[in-house]
Amino acid sequence: MAETLRLIDGDDVEAISIEQLRQQSNHQFELFDPYQGESVTMRGMPFKDFLTRHFGRVPAMLRFTAWDGYRVTLDGWEDASWYLVTIENDQPLTLRSRGPVRLVERDYANRDVNNLREFNNWIWMIRSIEAVGSP
Repeated sequence: MAETLRLIDGDDVEAISIEQLRQQSNHQFELFDPYQGESVTMRGMPFKDFLTRHFGRVPAMLRFTAWDGYRVTLDGWEDASWYLVTIENDQPLTLRSRGPVRLVERDYANRDVNNLREFNNWIWMIRSIEAVGSP
């Protein structure tokens, strides 16, 4: 059962309850989800704000680990179009719905929604977020 999101910053580890994240998800927006092929209503929080609140900064790089074991390290989180999402179509995300925490991008710029490779940075089923590299 996915009940917490772990945040790791060096030796500091913080576990945030998924319920607490849902309560903090105060930004609602509609967007076309290229993976589902339809418009959905998502609720979450700006990722940059989330990072600043919990890490005290936007780390240079972040390592994400998903509940299915997927791991990826990415940088460039200063962009305000990234959102940490916990609710979709008024329903809390679960592992079955690619949650309980998902990272999505609100602004697609000129990308083709029919080319899923252009959305490789969307991260589902996030279990932990770790600050990597220099602050």
